Amino acid sequence: MPLVYLNGRFLPLEDARIQVLDRGFMFGDGVYEVLLVCRRRILLLAEHLKRLENSLSAIHMENPLGFDQWREILMQLVEKNPADDQSLYLQVTRGISDRDHAIDIAGEPTIFAMSRPLPERNYSAGIRAITHEDIRWKLCHIKAITLLPSILLRHLASEAGAMEAILLKDGFVTEGAASNVFTVRDGIVCTPPEDGSILPGITRDLVVELLARAGIPCLQKKIAREDLFRADEIWITSTTWEIVPVIRLDDQPVGDGRPGRIWKKSVEIYQGYKASVIGADQ
Repeated sequence: MPLVYLNGRFLPLEDARIQVLDRGFMFGDGVYEVLLVCRRRILLLAEHLKRLENSLSAIHMENPLGFDQWREILMQLVEKNPADDQSLYLQVTRGISDRDHAIDIAGEPTIFAMSRPLPERNYSAGIRAITHEDIRWKLCHIKAITLLPSILLRHLASEAGAMEAILLKDGFVTEGAASNVFTVRDGIVCTPPEDGSILPGITRDLVVELLARAGIPCLQKKIAREDLFRADEIWITSTTWEIVPVIRLDDQPVGDGRPGRIWKKSVEIYQGYKASVIGADQ
């Protein structure tokens, strides 16, 4: 029976309860983070907690816990889960109040965190994706728990036999329904800039940094729809999917329809980074 953390207590998941007037339930008034655990080490903890801080600030909330408190809670969840590779989920809502849009009537925030074994996935052969208009709300730089648009977009992708939807706004790529997007053309990697229209992805930022260290050109610039379809390679990145090649887009092959050379190099660099971090902690 997995244990979770809820408002100061570790308890079985089946016993975790929230009040129905919690604003996360009523309004989706809250933010969240997902972290990757490899060989029982939490990766990029500081970066995720900094993004959590940014999301909370953007919705006019103070962080209810300090860095050390978050780390202790998450480490305990990792220790209580027998799997070596896990995903951690944490969520903060504004708490309980009357059903009213005013935010200053909320009580104490609701703090929830859980860990689960990381599913075994192998996307090295590549996935299919579709394009779709970006139907999400404007403040996509906030990692909000209001994910209905992303759910619907993933469903549309699934109905088309794909796994992800790559989103377009005013003719330019923003991101995936639950991922960031990279393209490669003539050996140059591009990813949309962090201009408020995308979520600043932790894995995205790490990949940008690692490519720069390796001397692989990587530009943060707008990607037009026509450039997307002219790309030699397309990748998507996320915390739990890491770096995944897209080999078909809207049922058209990307490049030669196989994972590309630079994607393979990027995965090699990324896995090398993970091995060095895990090794340094042992």
